[in-house]
Amino acid sequence: MHLFGLTGGIATGKSTVAARLRAAGVPVIDADDVAREVVGFGTPGLEAIARAFGPSALDPRGAVDRKALGRIVFASATARRTLEAITHPRIAQRTSELAAELATRGEPIACYEAALLVESGTADLYRPLVVCACPRDVQLARLQARDGLSEPEALARIDAQLPLEAKCAIADRMLDTSGGVADTQRRTDELLKALCREWNVDWARYGA
Repeated sequence: MHLFGLTGGIATGKSTVAARLRAAGVPVIDADDVAREVVGFGTPGLEAIARAFGPSALDPRGAVDRKALGRIVFASATARRTLEAITHPRIAQRTSELAAELATRGEPIACYEAALLVESGTADLYRPLVVCACPRDVQLARLQARDGLSEPEALARIDAQLPLEAKCAIADRMLDTSGGVADTQRRTDELLKALCREWNVDWARYGA
């Protein structure tokens, strides 16, 4: 099975691209979903977060409060590295298990979508690496509109990630998401068609 990586900066259109791939029939392993799973109730991941960050990172039920935890880690590089040390190995392990399940099922192509794919140091495991990219002002406007953030809050989240230019520098393919949703969907279809040609996979499998 060919498992390629999909990443980019926050609010650069990864979710739109991933949704288009799913609609075409390509399985997408979403790192955010995996991250929630590995810190769910009763997991060692949740226990580690509780020990590292205390009650302020948990909701009244004792689950991870993602917004509260986000405020903590986006305000501190040290806290962010602590969280990554807890979650990244667990995410990698679970992703490997899910990929093996897809391969056993006979899927020829699958996608791993992760915002921090490059930052986690695992990009080379998911080649070709596709990076979604758009101008910074577009990214900022999208993030503010999507999450209801002030400009300083949105900029802090953008700047907490590796610069988009650094991700593009190691990309195998760049996907321009600066246009609207329809344009991004069209470019995603073109990407999938190119990958099918490269890997000798029948394009008709994905609704061509």
